[in-house]
Amino acid sequence: MTQKTSLVIMAAGIGSRFGGGIKQLAPVGPNGEIIMDYSIHDAIEAGFNKIIFIIRKDIEEAFKEAIGNRIEAVAAKLNVEIAYAYQALDALPDGITCPEGRSKPWGTGQAVLACKGIIKEPFIVINADDYYGKQAYKDIHAFLENYTPEKGNDYCMAGFILKNTLSDNGVVTRGICEKNDEGYLTNVVETSNIKKTADGAEADGKVIDVNSNVSMNMWGLTPEYMDLLETGFVEFFENLADPLKGEYLLPIHIGQLLQEGKVTVKCLETNDHWFGVTYKEDKDVVIQGFKDLIAQGVYSADLFSDL
Repeated sequence: MTQKTSLVIMAAGIGSRFGGGIKQLAPVGPNGEIIMDYSIHDAIEAGFNKIIFIIRKDIEEAFKEAIGNRIEAVAAKLNVEIAYAYQALDALPDGITCPEGRSKPWGTGQAVLACKGIIKEPFIVINADDYYGKQAYKDIHAFLENYTPEKGNDYCMAGFILKNTLSDNGVVTRGICEKNDEGYLTNVVETSNIKKTADGAEADGKVIDVNSNVSMNMWGLTPEYMDLLETGFVEFFENLADPLKGEYLLPIHIGQLLQEGKVTVKCLETNDHWFGVTYKEDKDVVIQGFKDLIAQGVYSADLFSDL
């Protein structure tokens, strides 16, 4: 029997730098497709057979109109299961109350935790507004197909090449990966203010190797991870320095588990170009990017017709 595998899409955030509107729902394809359509296509093509959308209740209607209803129809034809999980500000561990004045949810760790009870299989987690290319889905799916409960603490991640992930329109934050000779992650160094330069990249005046692997929040995880994530959320509150702005972030939690020797993370290098809408000006670049991919035959103009 084929291993059931889930695609988990973090779509609960509204981009603060995008200038209004739900940036994840901005059309970029020839028939009004959004970035998520292409991610879903690539994941189904790679063999993922369940899709979990993490959204907020207040964007549910807009979300279903923009993509949910359409994808449900596609999924029904392809025998792919669809589920929704809801990230909420007040979905907190027992005994913890939401700090007064806090207005935004608690980050990507809390987002994935919203899927507890829905995820019972190995899964890939992605950002809604990032385009990752096809290769990483195939590689992560192949890794997850070997999952057994004994391998419950063996994870993987897509390692993008930094130069393939930079924006022409401003600085970006990337998790720069350190790995051992076997390709296993030893550390992820969250690095902000990375900008393109004439001959590479720099962050705050320091030269950054543009051929480094970086994490774009594309992880291959196991159902066992959910319990560690829940425990980590409790610990996060025990050490919370800033109740109004602190965030429980997936890469930081996985990094802590790595440092404690509790898990392994295989870095699967991919040469595909990432693109996404971080800044408003990025949107035109993304639209052109999909036009080029369709012209090259990577996608059909009628997106799901080849599945």
